[in-house]
Amino acid sequence: MGQTLCGRAEDRGERRGTLGASRVARSALLGLRVARSRGLLRGLIAAAVVALQFQTGARPLGAQEAPERIDRGRFTAVFFPEDRVLATSLLDGAVKNDSFPGLPRPRERVLLAIAPDHRRFREWIGPGAPEWGAAITFPESHRIVMQGRASGSDAGDPREVLRHEIAHLALHESLGDLPPRWFDEGYASYAAREWTREDALTTNVALALRGTPTFDELDRQFSGGSMAAQNAYALAYRAVVELASIDPVTGLSRFFNAWRETRSMDASLRSEFGLTLAGYEQRWRQSTRRRYGMLALFSNVALAGAILIVLVFPLYIARRQRDKVRLAAMVAADEAAERAARSSAIEALLRGDDWSDLGGESPPAAPPPPPS
Repeated sequence: MGQTLCGRAEDRGERRGTLGASRVARSALLGLRVARSRGLLRGLIAAAVVALQFQTGARPLGAQEAPERIDRGRFTAVFFPEDRVLATSLLDGAVKNDSFPGLPRPRERVLLAIAPDHRRFREWIGPGAPEWGAAITFPESHRIVMQGRASGSDAGDPREVLRHEIAHLALHESLGDLPPRWFDEGYASYAAREWTREDALTTNVALALRGTPTFDELDRQFSGGSMAAQNAYALAYRAVVELASIDPVTGLSRFFNAWRETRSMDASLRSEFGLTLAGYEQRWRQSTRRRYGMLALFSNVALAGAILIVLVFPLYIARRQRDKVRLAAMVAADEAAERAARSSAIEALLRGDDWSDLGGESPPAAPPPPPS
């Protein structure tokens, strides 16, 4: 599954109205001037189009190379012609499925920029994003940058990726910067129905050996490598799913309303679920370790056993073959010795040697002749 990011102004250098790379930003200034006179969204779209044109290089643009734009509801996509089908499909799906668990229906417009290749994707999101990211969201400018059809299979299902990113924007529209990183990512995975996230926990033996991390430790894991981030996404998803399951009737809606009013996650948990934040964290850590820790340990032991069998079985077969060859050689040697002994005995008899020379006892005496 592809991994996605939510860019924040304080930790990812939010670049309002640009596509992220410094040299693209210089060209995007033209679009930002439009923003002052024709509205923010139009300016963002103009900035995106100008920046896309800049990315094609100094050579003249042909009709097949010019960036395009489509609008569906509150969504606008900017893309190159080879991603037209993908962009149309993504926006149609976003319009049909534009509600999110526990949140009011979003109203803010969203700009989606689809990168035609990995190089330009990296340029548009800037140098601060990790290499394993499949898409990134900039909540302050209501902008999503994701890879197009040229992306590899590790980028994940583009519809699921876009749903994840739009969920970031919906949560930000409703709660601003109140949610911590773990909740932001966990909710986006929950809203995108990324059920396979939990697969990473079934092989995470660290849950059994070291236990589930705290929420603060979980936030730091998102900045680690690809494997650490994958586990962090799975744990964050599990935390939000477990919180929503406390009230199966209203889910997270009353909790979100209280969070908006009190601007305190701890106070909202107390009023709606009767739990403190520390108490919920402890409950989540225990249940996650109990549910997945031993399963991961068993899975790893089973895997180790399978690997051991794979490694040992060929050695066992080779040993059996060697023993078989050695046994056949011993049988052949015994048969040869026996044939040599018989041949020596026959030759001795033919030469008229005494029986005792052959190593045996004297032959028995002949019986007396019968009486006449």
